[in-house]
Amino acid sequence: MENKNIAAIILGAGKGTRMKSDLPKVMMEVHKKPMIKHIINTLEDMGLTEIVTIISKDGELVKNEVKPYKTAVQEEQLGTGHAVKCAKDALGKFDGPVLVIFGDTPLITKKTFLNTVNMIEKGFSVVVLGFRPEDPARYGRLKMEGDELKSIVEFKDATDEEKSIGFCNSGCMGFDGKYLFDILDRIGNQNAAKEYYLTDAVEVARNMGLKCTAIEGNYKEVASANTREELEMLEKFYEDIKNW
Repeated sequence: MENKNIAAIILGAGKGTRMKSDLPKVMMEVHKKPMIKHIINTLEDMGLTEIVTIISKDGELVKNEVKPYKTAVQEEQLGTGHAVKCAKDALGKFDGPVLVIFGDTPLITKKTFLNTVNMIEKGFSVVVLGFRPEDPARYGRLKMEGDELKSIVEFKDATDEEKSIGFCNSGCMGFDGKYLFDILDRIGNQNAAKEYYLTDAVEVARNMGLKCTAIEGNYKEVASANTREELEMLEKFYEDIKNW
């Protein structure tokens, strides 16, 4: 059954450099299937038909993998916020819940995506998918006050007290489509890398008077892969999640 009320943007423009491969990162396989295909299949299981994948200029492999769904090209790598913004023309005036998913996080479950959508439908304009890792390491921390997300604090900027927070940012988010591109338009690039960071969406949205929150996913389902070792870890997690 089609679900025309939810859209998804998949960030798939990353290169496989750290994987020591010429393949785009999202084309690396987990359980004999490209990572991005796992995401597409989960979204299809939810009935989504409005799926836009952000690809690089030479992203033909990814484009073919996600057919018949739309793609949008990120001409320059100017950060995650900029990447999502590249979907604007493809999404048009869509104003329902929009899931923003990193193409190297293939194991997020349908239940977690639907929990994200549920919070948007309850009136939150930005919903961050958080998790509690065994070792919070260098993840950004999610500062909550009740059910409201006050801010995402990057590890390098965190105080000792903030570093003690165990609730971390997975990167994946959900947005109320009515506000998504307005929020993205207001994200600046006043940082060392001169990039537009998706994590700044929380501060921007709150300054617009909008409500933000975070939901919790299992640390195994939100795991991503930047290296061969992490890819092997995803294989193990895939088996665990399959048995939930």
